[in-house]
Amino acid sequence: MKTNKTMTLLALIMMIFTNVYGLTNITKAFWLMGYASVIWYIIGAMLFFIPFALMMAEFGAAFKDYRGGIYSWMAQSVNAKYAFIGIFMWYISNIIWMVSTAPNVLISISNMIFGSDKTQQWHLWQFDDVQTLGILGIILIIFVTFISTKGLDKIKHITNIGGIAVAVFNVLIFVVGIAILIKNGHMAQPITLSSFIKSPNVHYQSMIQIFSFLVFAIFAYGGIEVIAGVADETKNPEKTFPKAIILSALIIAIGYAAGIVIIGAFTNWNDVFNRFNAEEITMGNVAYVLIDHMGYQMGQAFGFSKEISLQFGLWISRFLGLSMFLSLLGALFTVVYSPVKQLIEGAPKEIWPKKWTAIKNNIPVYAMWIQAIVVCVIIALTSFGGKNATTFFDILVAMTNVSMTIPYMFISYSFLGFKKKTTIIKPFEIFHRKITIYASVYIVTCIVGFANIFTIIEPAIDGNWTQTMWTLLGPILFSTIAYCLYKRYQKNKKTLE
Repeated sequence: MKTNKTMTLLALIMMIFTNVYGLTNITKAFWLMGYASVIWYIIGAMLFFIPFALMMAEFGAAFKDYRGGIYSWMAQSVNAKYAFIGIFMWYISNIIWMVSTAPNVLISISNMIFGSDKTQQWHLWQFDDVQTLGILGIILIIFVTFISTKGLDKIKHITNIGGIAVAVFNVLIFVVGIAILIKNGHMAQPITLSSFIKSPNVHYQSMIQIFSFLVFAIFAYGGIEVIAGVADETKNPEKTFPKAIILSALIIAIGYAAGIVIIGAFTNWNDVFNRFNAEEITMGNVAYVLIDHMGYQMGQAFGFSKEISLQFGLWISRFLGLSMFLSLLGALFTVVYSPVKQLIEGAPKEIWPKKWTAIKNNIPVYAMWIQAIVVCVIIALTSFGGKNATTFFDILVAMTNVSMTIPYMFISYSFLGFKKKTTIIKPFEIFHRKITIYASVYIVTCIVGFANIFTIIEPAIDGNWTQTMWTLLGPILFSTIAYCLYKRYQKNKKTLE
């Protein structure tokens, strides 16, 4: 099937930027580890993101005409069964990502309207705040799916707007942070050698807790593989695809490290976070707490009254809400479309019911609606499970981190087979020497593996066996389902032969 190649270099960079770079990844890092998070983000970039991105660039250039994305990459490099298990786990992790992102979009809407996170006070009829978020999240998923089924052009325009919004707000943070630093003449959070080693957070002091943070650093760089689904939609893909990935990787890695430091220009960790009860700050709202504080500190630095400074905080938080809304919506549109496209178009069509593989507007529309139903059911089960807002977000984040990063091990390991097969035409290569190929593959695979192990066992050590079970159950269940589906396909194929 002939496709219209509409993705330019800028559009591809915006899609990568929207899906990978996140202000919330910076604010979460500062909350959890302070300046000490910088070194882990640098480690994550050097040992995972940059080599992994370069692998994606080689894969994308070689398989530019394949419509199956990462499934095709792994199937051609290793074998179809390996590829299916890997992509199925990756696909399910994106399902979980959508479940956890829908409430975050609603938090951004709350901040856009009210200037703060009011979602814990939202109630529809007799439903509590978490249940209300679940209902609204279901409506959002249905809306995004409906728009996405209309074609790639609709998705591309929204991701472009999201990417621009993120870029504008991050420039604003740097400008305001530097202005506050100049006016005050000192960092709010003092910079010392120990501050880059030891976290101010009492919950991130032990080695196991510190190593568990590594998965946050890896997840902060997660999502670049999503754009594999548009390699066949890209103009001059053998040149455009690797160039977009390499430029994006460098900008994102530098941006994260600099962003964490600039937050310290207007935020003293103890003064800000010790004012809140443990239940008041969540992974979902910490960005808004810090940005509201930035606005207040900007007013104070320039000599405005407390009341006016508070208004600065309120309005800049509203602007963040708008930026995050556009960014998260853009990412949601991409993830609603690209993973299911790779799963349906890449895997053998006989695995799925015939109707699921039907293509309309160059998109597997029916499969996308099945996906929407699954996401909505999971949102309903999770939000009506009786958990409070903090536990609700923590479980979803934990499930997303581990479930999304384990498939990276599948992708990186398949790179060995990709490089060994001389029958695969490789128009773009960065890794030439055998030692660099093996070193990159094993380092990426091992660092993802160790990060996930620490993340899984850390809650259990603290007595939270429920979170450990949720985190561990996902990958085991998903890989088993994938194996059974593929075995059934092989059995049916032999029967027909």
